[in-house]
Amino acid sequence: MSHTADYGAGRFAPSPSGDLHLGNLRTAVLAWLFARSTQRRFLMRIEDLDRVRPGAEQSQLDDLAALGLDWDGEVVHQSRRLRLYDEAIARLERAGLTYECYCTRREIQQATSAPHAPAGAYPGTCRDLTAAERAAKRDSGRPPAIRLRAEAAYYTVHDVLHGEFTGIVDDLVLRRGDRTPAYNLAVVVDDADQGIDQVVRGDDLLSSAPRQGYLASLLGLPIPHYAHVPLALNAEGKRLAKRDGAVTLADRVALGEAPADVLATIAVSLKLADSGEPVSLPVLLDRWDPTQIPREPWVHLPV
Repeated sequence: MSHTADYGAGRFAPSPSGDLHLGNLRTAVLAWLFARSTQRRFLMRIEDLDRVRPGAEQSQLDDLAALGLDWDGEVVHQSRRLRLYDEAIARLERAGLTYECYCTRREIQQATSAPHAPAGAYPGTCRDLTAAERAAKRDSGRPPAIRLRAEAAYYTVHDVLHGEFTGIVDDLVLRRGDRTPAYNLAVVVDDADQGIDQVVRGDDLLSSAPRQGYLASLLGLPIPHYAHVPLALNAEGKRLAKRDGAVTLADRVALGEAPADVLATIAVSLKLADSGEPVSLPVLLDRWDPTQIPREPWVHLPV
Protein backbone atom coordinates (compact mmCIF):
# COMPACT_ATOMS: atom_id res chain seq x y z
CA MET A 1 0.00 0.00 0.00
CA SER A 2 1.56 3.29 -1.06
CA HIS A 3 0.81 6.56 0.69
CA THR A 4 2.09 10.01 -0.14
CA ALA A 5 4.20 11.95 2.32
CA ASP A 6 2.06 15.06 1.86
CA TYR A 7 -0.40 13.90 4.50
CA GLY A 8 2.14 13.31 7.25
CA ALA A 9 2.32 10.04 9.12
CA GLY A 10 1.10 8.04 12.07
CA ARG A 11 3.14 5.40 13.85
CA PHE A 12 3.31 2.47 16.20
CA ALA A 13 6.42 2.36 18.38
CA PRO A 14 6.76 -0.71 20.60
CA SER A 15 9.63 -1.49 22.95
CA PRO A 16 11.15 -4.90 22.13
CA SER A 17 10.99 -6.18 25.69
CA GLY A 18 8.63 -9.09 25.04
CA ASP A 19 5.58 -10.24 23.10
CA LEU A 20 2.78 -7.75 22.46
CA HIS A 21 -0.40 -8.47 24.42
CA LEU A 22 -3.95 -7.84 23.31
CA GLY A 23 -3.92 -4.28 24.65
CA ASN A 24 -0.78 -3.47 22.64
CA LEU A 25 -2.24 -5.10 19.53
CA ARG A 26 -5.47 -3.14 19.98
CA THR A 27 -3.55 0.14 20.20
CA ALA A 28 -1.60 -0.81 17.07
CA VAL A 29 -4.86 -1.47 15.20
CA LEU A 30 -6.20 1.90 16.36
CA ALA A 31 -3.03 3.71 15.28
CA TRP A 32 -3.27 2.04 11.86
CA LEU A 33 -6.95 2.96 11.48
CA PHE A 34 -6.32 6.58 12.50
CA ALA A 35 -3.46 6.89 10.00
CA ARG A 36 -4.95 5.05 7.03
CA SER A 37 -8.34 6.77 7.39
CA THR A 38 -6.62 10.16 7.04
CA GLN A 39 -4.40 9.17 4.08
CA ARG A 40 -1.31 9.28 6.27
CA ARG A 41 1.64 6.97 5.98
CA PHE A 42 1.92 4.45 8.81
CA LEU A 43 5.42 4.00 10.21
CA MET A 44 6.95 1.40 12.49
CA ARG A 45 9.57 2.45 15.04
CA ILE A 46 11.31 0.16 17.52
CA GLU A 47 12.06 1.98 20.78
CA ASP A 48 15.11 -0.03 21.76
CA LEU A 49 17.05 2.38 23.94
CA ASP A 50 16.19 0.41 27.05
CA ARG A 51 15.28 -3.23 27.64
CA VAL A 52 15.69 -5.46 24.60
CA ARG A 53 14.80 -9.14 24.64
CA PRO A 54 16.45 -11.11 21.84
CA GLY A 55 13.88 -12.10 19.24
CA ALA A 56 11.16 -9.84 20.63
CA GLU A 57 11.26 -7.33 17.78
CA GLN A 58 10.73 -9.94 15.06
CA SER A 59 8.00 -11.61 17.09
CA GLN A 60 6.20 -8.28 17.48
CA LEU A 61 6.46 -7.44 13.77
CA ASP A 62 5.26 -10.93 12.84
CA ASP A 63 2.24 -10.61 15.13
CA LEU A 64 1.28 -7.22 13.67
CA ALA A 65 1.62 -8.55 10.11
CA ALA A 66 -0.46 -11.61 11.03
CA LEU A 67 -3.32 -9.29 12.01
CA GLY A 68 -3.03 -7.64 8.59
CA LEU A 69 -1.21 -4.44 9.54
CA ASP A 70 1.12 -2.99 6.94
CA TRP A 71 3.54 -0.11 7.28
CA ASP A 72 5.47 2.17 4.98
CA GLY A 73 9.23 2.19 4.52
CA GLU A 74 11.87 0.58 6.69
CA VAL A 75 11.44 -0.15 10.37
CA VAL A 76 13.32 2.54 12.32
CA HIS A 77 15.36 1.82 15.46
CA GLN A 78 16.05 4.44 18.12
CA SER A 79 19.40 2.84 18.93
CA ARG A 80 20.63 3.91 15.48
CA ARG A 81 19.56 7.53 15.91
CA LEU A 82 21.72 8.62 18.84
CA ARG A 83 23.32 11.46 16.84
CA LEU A 84 19.93 13.13 16.43
CA TYR A 85 19.29 13.05 20.18
CA ASP A 86 22.76 14.39 20.94
CA GLU A 87 22.22 17.26 18.51
CA ALA A 88 18.88 18.18 20.13
CA ILE A 89 20.41 18.18 23.61
CA ALA A 90 23.34 20.29 22.36
CA ARG A 91 20.88 22.86 20.97
CA LEU A 92 19.16 23.10 24.34
CA GLU A 93 22.53 23.35 26.11
CA ARG A 94 23.59 26.23 23.86
CA ALA A 95 20.34 28.00 24.73
CA GLY A 96 21.09 27.67 28.47
CA LEU A 97 18.16 25.31 28.94
CA THR A 98 19.89 22.35 30.58
CA TYR A 99 21.66 21.49 33.80
CA GLU A 100 23.35 18.52 35.42
CA CYS A 101 21.33 16.52 37.95
CA TYR A 102 22.94 14.18 40.46
CA CYS A 103 19.76 13.03 42.26
CA THR A 104 18.93 9.36 42.63
CA ARG A 105 15.38 8.19 42.07
CA ARG A 106 14.99 7.67 45.81
CA GLU A 107 16.21 11.18 46.60
CA ILE A 108 13.68 12.62 44.15
CA GLN A 109 10.86 10.63 45.74
CA GLN A 110 11.86 11.71 49.22
CA ALA A 111 12.32 15.37 48.38
CA THR A 112 9.48 17.72 49.12
CA SER A 113 8.42 19.76 46.13
CA ALA A 114 10.02 23.18 45.87
CA PRO A 115 7.57 26.10 46.01
CA HIS A 116 7.79 26.72 42.26
CA ALA A 117 7.22 23.07 41.29
CA PRO A 118 3.76 21.54 40.93
CA ALA A 119 2.90 18.38 42.84
CA GLY A 120 4.41 15.32 41.19
CA ALA A 121 7.10 17.31 39.41
CA TYR A 122 10.86 17.13 39.86
CA PRO A 123 11.52 19.51 42.79
CA GLY A 124 14.51 21.23 41.18
CA THR A 125 17.06 19.98 43.70
CA CYS A 126 20.05 20.39 41.34
CA ARG A 127 18.67 23.33 39.35
CA ASP A 128 20.61 26.08 41.09
CA LEU A 129 23.72 24.36 42.42
CA THR A 130 26.72 26.62 42.76
CA ALA A 131 29.86 25.78 40.79
CA ALA A 132 31.43 24.48 44.00
CA GLU A 133 28.44 22.27 44.82
CA ARG A 134 28.42 20.91 41.29
CA ALA A 135 32.15 20.18 41.45
CA ALA A 136 31.71 18.35 44.77
CA LYS A 137 28.95 16.17 43.34
CA ARG A 138 30.99 15.49 40.22
CA ASP A 139 33.96 14.49 42.39
CA SER A 140 31.77 11.98 44.23
CA GLY A 141 31.83 9.89 41.06
CA ARG A 142 28.11 9.79 40.39
CA PRO A 143 27.49 10.45 36.68
CA PRO A 144 24.97 13.25 36.16
CA ALA A 145 21.76 13.14 34.21
CA ILE A 146 21.02 16.14 31.99
CA ARG A 147 17.72 17.89 32.74
CA LEU A 148 15.75 20.51 30.91
CA ARG A 149 15.64 23.91 32.62
CA ALA A 150 11.92 24.34 32.03
CA GLU A 151 10.53 27.86 31.96
CA ALA A 152 6.89 26.76 32.31
CA ALA A 153 5.11 24.73 34.97
CA TYR A 154 2.21 23.65 32.73
CA TYR A 155 1.58 23.23 29.03
CA THR A 156 -1.57 22.54 27.02
CA VAL A 157 -1.87 20.15 24.10
CA HIS A 158 -4.87 19.17 22.02
CA ASP A 159 -6.05 15.57 21.96
CA VAL A 160 -8.64 14.24 19.52
CA LEU A 161 -10.37 12.26 22.28
CA HIS A 162 -9.64 14.38 25.37
CA GLY A 163 -9.81 17.90 23.95
CA GLU A 164 -7.54 20.55 25.45
CA PHE A 165 -5.36 18.85 28.03
CA THR A 166 -3.16 20.83 30.41
CA GLY A 167 -0.50 18.94 32.32
CA ILE A 168 2.63 19.38 34.38
CA VAL A 169 5.89 20.41 32.77
CA ASP A 170 8.93 20.00 34.97
CA ASP A 171 12.68 19.83 34.54
CA LEU A 172 12.43 16.52 32.71
CA VAL A 173 15.43 14.28 32.08
CA LEU A 174 16.94 14.61 28.60
CA ARG A 175 19.83 12.19 29.07
CA ARG A 176 20.12 9.70 31.90
CA GLY A 177 23.19 9.23 34.03
CA ASP A 178 24.14 6.17 31.97
CA ARG A 179 24.21 8.44 28.89
CA THR A 180 21.03 6.93 27.42
CA PRO A 181 18.73 9.53 25.83
CA ALA A 182 15.48 9.79 27.79
CA TYR A 183 12.15 8.66 26.37
CA ASN A 184 10.54 12.10 26.33
CA LEU A 185 13.38 13.57 24.30
CA ALA A 186 13.75 10.65 21.89
CA VAL A 187 10.09 10.46 20.89
CA VAL A 188 9.89 14.22 20.28
CA VAL A 189 12.98 14.16 18.06
CA ASP A 190 11.92 10.99 16.26
CA ASP A 191 8.36 12.07 15.53
CA ALA A 192 9.50 15.37 14.05
CA ASP A 193 12.36 13.83 12.06
CA GLN A 194 10.09 11.14 10.60
CA GLY A 195 7.33 13.55 9.64
CA ILE A 196 4.96 11.97 12.16
CA ASP A 197 2.15 14.44 12.85
CA GLN A 198 -0.31 11.97 14.41
CA VAL A 199 0.49 10.13 17.65
CA VAL A 200 -1.96 7.44 18.73
CA ARG A 201 -1.05 5.63 21.95
CA GLY A 202 -2.47 4.43 25.27
CA ASP A 203 -4.02 7.03 27.54
CA ASP A 204 -1.58 6.10 30.30
CA LEU A 205 0.80 8.36 28.34
CA LEU A 206 -1.57 11.35 28.21
CA SER A 207 0.18 13.04 31.14
CA SER A 208 3.49 12.97 29.24
CA ALA A 209 2.05 14.78 26.20
CA PRO A 210 2.34 18.31 27.70
CA ARG A 211 6.01 17.68 28.56
CA GLN A 212 6.65 16.45 25.04
CA GLY A 213 4.67 19.28 23.43
CA TYR A 214 6.59 21.84 25.47
CA LEU A 215 9.92 20.26 24.59
CA ALA A 216 8.97 20.24 20.89
CA SER A 217 8.13 23.94 21.10
CA LEU A 218 11.55 24.72 22.61
CA LEU A 219 13.25 22.82 19.80
CA GLY A 220 11.15 24.57 17.17
CA LEU A 221 9.53 21.29 16.15
CA PRO A 222 5.88 20.77 15.20
CA ILE A 223 3.59 19.33 17.87
CA PRO A 224 1.70 16.29 16.57
CA HIS A 225 -2.03 15.65 16.70
CA TYR A 226 -2.55 13.39 19.71
CA ALA A 227 -5.11 10.64 20.26
CA HIS A 228 -4.69 8.86 23.60
CA VAL A 229 -6.88 5.76 23.48
CA PRO A 230 -8.32 3.71 26.37
CA LEU A 231 -6.24 0.84 27.69
CA ALA A 232 -7.04 -2.82 28.00
CA LEU A 233 -7.50 -3.82 31.64
CA ASN A 234 -7.69 -7.15 33.44
CA ALA A 235 -10.58 -8.33 35.61
CA GLU A 236 -9.14 -6.41 38.58
CA GLY A 237 -9.14 -3.14 36.65
CA LYS A 238 -5.35 -3.06 36.30
CA ARG A 239 -3.42 -2.68 33.06
CA LEU A 240 -3.44 -5.90 31.09
CA ALA A 241 -0.15 -7.74 31.41
CA LYS A 242 1.31 -11.00 30.20
CA ARG A 243 0.54 -12.65 33.53
CA ASP A 244 -3.19 -12.25 32.88
CA GLY A 245 -3.64 -15.55 31.07
CA ALA A 246 -3.76 -16.07 27.31
CA VAL A 247 -3.17 -12.48 26.24
CA THR A 248 -0.60 -12.71 23.43
CA LEU A 249 -1.26 -13.75 19.85
CA ALA A 250 0.81 -16.89 20.37
CA ASP A 251 -1.26 -17.73 23.46
CA ARG A 252 -4.49 -17.37 21.50
CA VAL A 253 -3.20 -19.44 18.59
CA ALA A 254 -2.21 -22.16 21.08
CA LEU A 255 -5.86 -22.20 22.18
CA GLY A 256 -6.94 -22.86 18.61
CA GLU A 257 -7.71 -19.31 17.47
CA ALA A 258 -6.48 -17.85 14.19
CA PRO A 259 -5.04 -14.33 13.96
CA ALA A 260 -8.29 -13.34 12.24
CA ASP A 261 -10.17 -14.41 15.37
CA VAL A 262 -7.94 -12.18 17.51
CA LEU A 263 -8.56 -9.26 15.15
CA ALA A 264 -12.29 -9.97 15.45
CA THR A 265 -12.02 -9.85 19.26
CA ILE A 266 -10.30 -6.46 19.00
CA ALA A 267 -12.94 -5.27 16.52
CA VAL A 268 -15.76 -6.23 18.90
CA SER A 269 -14.01 -4.35 21.73
CA LEU A 270 -13.97 -1.26 19.49
CA LYS A 271 -17.66 -1.71 18.54
CA LEU A 272 -16.61 -2.18 14.92
CA ALA A 273 -18.01 -5.71 14.63
CA ASP A 274 -20.55 -8.03 16.17
CA SER A 275 -19.47 -11.06 18.15
CA GLY A 276 -18.64 -13.95 15.84
CA GLU A 277 -18.51 -11.77 12.73
CA PRO A 278 -15.47 -12.33 10.47
CA VAL A 279 -13.60 -9.08 9.76
CA SER A 280 -10.43 -7.81 8.10
CA LEU A 281 -8.58 -4.53 8.47
CA PRO A 282 -10.00 -3.18 5.16
CA VAL A 283 -13.51 -3.92 6.48
CA LEU A 284 -12.73 -2.13 9.76
CA LEU A 285 -11.27 0.80 7.85
CA ASP A 286 -14.48 1.09 5.86
CA ARG A 287 -16.48 1.23 9.12
CA TRP A 288 -14.05 3.48 10.97
CA ASP A 289 -15.35 6.57 12.76
CA PRO A 290 -12.99 7.92 15.42
CA THR A 291 -15.81 9.76 17.18
CA GLN A 292 -17.37 6.39 18.01
CA ILE A 293 -14.36 4.90 19.83
CA PRO A 294 -15.42 3.54 23.23
CA ARG A 295 -14.12 5.98 25.85
CA GLU A 296 -14.00 3.44 28.66
CA PRO A 297 -11.16 0.94 29.09
CA TRP A 298 -11.64 -2.48 27.56
CA VAL A 299 -11.82 -5.07 30.34
CA HIS A 300 -10.46 -8.34 29.02
CA LEU A 301 -11.51 -11.38 31.00
CA PRO A 302 -9.18 -14.43 31.03
CA VAL A 303 -10.07 -17.46 28.95
